[in-house]
Amino acid sequence: MAGENGDTPNGFDPGDYEIADLGPKLKDIEDLEELRGVLDREERGQNRPQVVTLIESRIEKYEDEGEVDTDELDLAELSTADVGNAVMKLDSVERLESLLEQEENGEDRDSVKRLIQNRIDSVQGSDEDEEADEAEEAQTPEERHPDLSHPTADKRHVRALQDGAYGDTWVYCETQAGELIDVSKEMLGKARQLMDDYNETYGGNEDGEEEKVVAVLVGDDVEKHAQGCIGFGADVVVVHEDERLERFSHKAYTEIVADMARWGGDPGEGNPDEADWRDYDEPRYVLFPATNNGRDLSAQVQAELDSGLASDCSGLYIENSVISNPVKTGEPGSKKEFERILHMKRPDFSGFEYSTILCIDNPNREFHPQGASVIPGSFEVPEYDDSREGEVVRHEFDLDDDWFRVRVTEYDQLDEGVDLTGREVVVAVGRGIGDDPTRGIELALELAEGFDDADVGVSRGIVTGSYQFDGHVEQYTQEDRQIGETGQVIAPKLYIAAGISGAVQHKVGCDEAETIVAINTDPEARIRDWSDYFVEGDLFEVLPRLVDAMEAGELDLKAAADGGERR
Repeated sequence: MAGENGDTPNGFDPGDYEIADLGPKLKDIEDLEELRGVLDREERGQNRPQVVTLIESRIEKYEDEGEVDTDELDLAELSTADVGNAVMKLDSVERLESLLEQEENGEDRDSVKRLIQNRIDSVQGSDEDEEADEAEEAQTPEERHPDLSHPTADKRHVRALQDGAYGDTWVYCETQAGELIDVSKEMLGKARQLMDDYNETYGGNEDGEEEKVVAVLVGDDVEKHAQGCIGFGADVVVVHEDERLERFSHKAYTEIVADMARWGGDPGEGNPDEADWRDYDEPRYVLFPATNNGRDLSAQVQAELDSGLASDCSGLYIENSVISNPVKTGEPGSKKEFERILHMKRPDFSGFEYSTILCIDNPNREFHPQGASVIPGSFEVPEYDDSREGEVVRHEFDLDDDWFRVRVTEYDQLDEGVDLTGREVVVAVGRGIGDDPTRGIELALELAEGFDDADVGVSRGIVTGSYQFDGHVEQYTQEDRQIGETGQVIAPKLYIAAGISGAVQHKVGCDEAETIVAINTDPEARIRDWSDYFVEGDLFEVLPRLVDAMEAGELDLKAAADGGERR
C-alpha cells in the first residue's frame, strides 16, 4: 500500500517527484534493495533517462562499498579507491599499521601506502589536535601570529565567546534607487515563516522567549522603509543612516552590519553592550540577498564575524541534525544531534542536483550567525500587512573617513533592461522558431498580450544564434530577456515554453514556475520530463490555436495539450 507522496514499504515512487527533488530523497536511502525497488518502479513507470542514471549511480555507490570487508582485507585485490573507502571506516591504529605492513610486503603501491598512512595520522592526531585547538583558542591573534604586523583582531570576538547566546533571524534589506527591492520583501516573508515555525517547534529560545525577525536597513534616507519592513514580517528594524551611504560602499557597509551584529562589542575584549531590545550576543541566523551588492556584503560580514556562508540559496528550513563528522562531534565514530540548525538548500550542477549546507559549531569554536544569501525570486513576496506593529532601533556608530577613500564622482545610468521576475505569465520561445524567426516572436507577443500580466522571454539559443529578425521584434530577442542559468531566474504562475528543448541550464531559470506548458515537435525533448503539460506539435500551429482560444475565452491548457501527458 502506498503511503504519503507515493511511498511504499520498499521505498517510494519516483514518479511522484521532480528530477531536482530526487537527489536529496535518494540520499536518505541506505538500503540497497530499497534502491533497486525504486529503480524498478521508475523503469516500469516514466522511465526518465536522467532519473534512471541518478538511481543507478546511487546503487553503484552502495555496491562498491559493500564489496569491501574491513575485517578481512586483501589489499592486493583492491584498487586504490577501494582501499581509500575501506580505511576510512577503520579507527584502530593497530589494524591500520598491519594493513600498511601488508601493502609494503605485497604490491607496495605508493598511493595506497599514503592513503593508509594519512588515515593513521588522522586517527592518532585527533586527540592531539583537540588539545592544540584548545591551546590555540586561549591565545590572541597577536600571540598566534607574531610575524604579522596587522593580525585580524576583529575575529577575536567570536573566538572569545564561550557558550555564546544567539537569537533571532536577521534580514539585510537592500534598497536600490531609493526603493526596497523585491528580494528583500521575499526574505522578510520567508524569515517570518521560519520564525513562526521555529517558535512553535522549539517554544522560542532557550529561555522560552519567542525569537523575532530583525530587518537591517543601511544607507541614506532609508528609515522611511522601516514600516514597510514591519508590514512584510519584521518585528524589529535596525537602521543606520548617513548621507555618505547613498551608494553602496563595501567597507563601510561591512563595518556597520558587523557592528550591528556585535552591538558595540569590543572584539577580543568582551561581549556586546546590553541593549533594550535584545539580550543575546549575536544573531542566530542572517539572510542576505544574492544580488551583486548582497553577495559582496554577505561574504565580508560573515568573514568579519568568523562564521560561514551558504551562497545563492533557494530553499531554507530549520530542524535538528544528527552529525557523525568527527570535526563536529569531537570524537571519531560517534554521532551527535545538533539543534536549531538552518538548512540552506542551493542548486548545483546547473540545477540538476541540490546541496543542503549546514553551519554547525565545532567543539571549540562557535559558528554564528548561520548565514545564507538568497537567490531573488526563490520565495513569494508576502502580502503587506499594514496592521503589524514593530520596533525601530537607530544604530549609532562612528564611520571612519578612510572607509570612503573611493568615491563615485560621476556615473551614467544604463537602461535597466527587462525584469521578468515579477510577471504572472511568461511566454518564451527557443530554436523552434527557426523556420520563421520573426513570426515566432510575433506569435509569442500575441499570446502574451492576452494575459493581464505577461511578457515574452527567450532561450539562450535565440540570444547566441544567428537568426534574422525584423526590426519591430528585435528588441524581444536580446540578452536581457534570456531565461536560464546565465539569464533571469523566474517563478511565474504560468510559463509557456515554445520550441525550447529543455537543457538543464534553461531549467534553472524557470523550474519554480507553478505551471509549465511545453510545446515541441520532438516527443523525446528533455523539457517533457519536467513540464506539467507537454504539447507535441509545431509552435507555428499550436500558438495560433492558443491565441484564438484566449480571444474566445476558451483557453484550456489541458485540452490544448491534445493528448499530451501531464507530469
